[in-house]
Amino acid sequence: MTKIALFGTSADPPTSGHQNILSWLAQHYDLVVVWASDNPFKEHQTSLKHRTEMLRLAIAEIAQPNKILLQAELSDRKTLITVKKARKIWGEEAEFTLVIGSDLVKQIVTWYRIEELFTQVQLLIVPRPGYSITKTDLEAISKKGGKYAIATLNVPQVSSTDYRREGDQQVITPAVQNYITQKHLYNTVTNY
Repeated sequence: MTKIALFGTSADPPTSGHQNILSWLAQHYDLVVVWASDNPFKEHQTSLKHRTEMLRLAIAEIAQPNKILLQAELSDRKTLITVKKARKIWGEEAEFTLVIGSDLVKQIVTWYRIEELFTQVQLLIVPRPGYSITKTDLEAISKKGGKYAIATLNVPQVSSTDYRREGDQQVITPAVQNYITQKHLYNTVTNY
């Protein structure tokens, strides 16, 4: 049975934190499938096309890029639809783990047809600085039928939001920064 990690991310823009997560997943799963997602709970400043291209650039710089597949067509505002698309591609024998950040733990139980989603995937919760994982939230996931694990990795304290607000180039790779500059994305001082 092929173990596949499904990792949809806003990646607005992708940071060294995203690279760290993808690298860790590549060490623990047979395949890591990633896409830029249209999260219905967030408003994005950049198009899916640009975020997908920046993800491609970030993935190219990871040590094991052959285990990481950028699959843009999986992006859907409803994660259940994404998982059904993945099932069509990799079949019934694939074992899917949906990767979410700890910032989504509270919210996931409100997602579209969550009980059905939990029959299709296990959860892997990636700790994020500033977002605690509470027993109450984990119990809420269990009550909806979710099975979960918590990833044992330390994600750097960087975020896409911080980059958009402050323009700190240290949180993204040079290739991503070059793309941002060339395409005139984000209104940060570093781009002018």
